[in-house]
Amino acid sequence: MSRIRECFRELKRRGEAALVPFLMAGDPDLDVTEALLRAAVEGGADLIELGMPFSDPTADGPVLQRSAARALRRGTSVSRILELVAKLRREVAVPIILFGYYNPIFHYGPTRLVEDAKRAGVDGLLVVDLPPEEARELWQPARAAGMDVIFLLAPTSDARRVRAVLRKASGFVYYVSMTGVTGAKAIEPMDVRPLVERVRAECALPIGVGFGISSSREAAAVAEFADAVIVGSAIMRLVETHCAEPDLVERVGAFIRELKHATRKPAPAAA
Repeated sequence: MSRIRECFRELKRRGEAALVPFLMAGDPDLDVTEALLRAAVEGGADLIELGMPFSDPTADGPVLQRSAARALRRGTSVSRILELVAKLRREVAVPIILFGYYNPIFHYGPTRLVEDAKRAGVDGLLVVDLPPEEARELWQPARAAGMDVIFLLAPTSDARRVRAVLRKASGFVYYVSMTGVTGAKAIEPMDVRPLVERVRAECALPIGVGFGISSSREAAAVAEFADAVIVGSAIMRLVETHCAEPDLVERVGAFIRELKHATRKPAPAAA
């Protein structure tokens, strides 16, 4: 059983939604990323999305665009990210998902990436601009290696697109809560809920919701109907704002702890 599947099974047993924080590798540098990853684990992250920076991140809003640009200026590469994951994996059991765009993977080599990522301890791949119809050269070696490949659905996804994604997806399905880019506006959980429930009627996999979740209140609302709450821009905005301050890692850790608290559903009152 994959670490991702095992994680969701345990969370379901506890009645919790997963908290999935996103961190851009290399922003402001890889040493700080390592510290932030450790703080995320200590803060209660159930899974972690680790961003591979790309120069043309078309699905990302201004916060993550600037984050990727800073990481690239610091020389962040796929190889260096995998070295960081391998280092962390000696101590950390939390599932790690590489999140990014296909261009760097294509240049690295899809099969080579899968082999090196598996060796480093990566559990899943989420490639924003790789639809299932075109994913074969990455999907096949990943599935053969036992690595989950996570695909996205959105409010614009019709029944045909849902079926296409579900034929290839594993680990969980990432439901984009709105049209547009990351961090552009706040989520409206009650508008998203019926859309997620429509997908759930056809989907045996856990469903994670991301884009637009920036507070513990929003995280708690999404945790009522989703299996995972994914937060990215709000975390990287903290990194951008406080990167020169000595308490950056503590600030991010505290925010992740607050978000995780929100994904824990309250226990029933005693009779």
